[in-house]
Amino acid sequence: MKFLERALDGQNKFWKYLVMFIAVYFGGNLIGGIPLVAVMMVAFAKLGYMPPIANNGMPDLSALNLPSSVTLALMIFVFAAVLIAFALLVKPMHRRTLAETINGRKKIRWNRICMGMLVWGVISVAGMAISYAISPQDFEWQFRPWQFLSLLAVVIVLLPFQTTCEEVLFRGYLAQGIGAGTHNRWMALAIPSVLFALLHTANPEVREFGFWMMMPQYLLIGLFFGLISILDDGIELALGAHFINNALAALITTHESSTLQTDALFKMTVEKVTGTDILVCAAWTALGLLILWRIYKWDFRILNRRIEAHLPPVPQIPADTEAEQI
Repeated sequence: MKFLERALDGQNKFWKYLVMFIAVYFGGNLIGGIPLVAVMMVAFAKLGYMPPIANNGMPDLSALNLPSSVTLALMIFVFAAVLIAFALLVKPMHRRTLAETINGRKKIRWNRICMGMLVWGVISVAGMAISYAISPQDFEWQFRPWQFLSLLAVVIVLLPFQTTCEEVLFRGYLAQGIGAGTHNRWMALAIPSVLFALLHTANPEVREFGFWMMMPQYLLIGLFFGLISILDDGIELALGAHFINNALAALITTHESSTLQTDALFKMTVEKVTGTDILVCAAWTALGLLILWRIYKWDFRILNRRIEAHLPPVPQIPADTEAEQI
């Protein structure tokens, strides 16, 4: 095991994590927010007032006739800046590289990222297909070629920054820090998952459908990503699954209360979220875990193993040499 153990090197003082989060958050938002501020100033010059906030929490720039893909790109720029800031600061602060934050090793396992995309992508598409088969009246086809192609470009080029940023900070950096502080894998799973769910409390879906309907789903997804990261000794599977989850949400379906207001293929009618939706989310995450477990043959007993540094073995002195020394 290398992923959580990598942080057991004496470089995990609390003040370092505090400085890192402050520097990465404010520095990233300051730099990454420059394009959005520039566009808002253009909107102010044209409209004579600052654009109001839309349902997805972003400024409503519709008066500028900007494609939704441009608005999505402006939002992702912030995540890209945060991720770049983290990659630049984690080495001097913790003597750890970005790759070591991902899996404790020197190299990233790209095949794991692809597998995460494949497994969760198939599950997500299957779930969407079942929803369409059950309630086709809730789906409105809205394919517009040029808008969709621009959206596809943003998803391929920029969206990985957003999902990678969240996974590196929560399932990587924070999990390693908590693991180093508690030596407990369950804590390294639970705490980042809860914080990941709470991070989404400002999402418009929470305001529209209720805290207790949406939070369990965010928590289930966070636990799924965290569990496969600990079992697989690295966050690559979660990186792939998180990306394909958000990519399909942006490309295939959107709805009035979605965080991702895009030119997706379908616009859905979502009137309410019920306990059934939570059960479906639990079923899909359980299926994803089962499939990945069958592929990689994980040992779930790892979760109960204490996080300890792997010390080099003590060299054994041959018996005859020991006798000579005496």
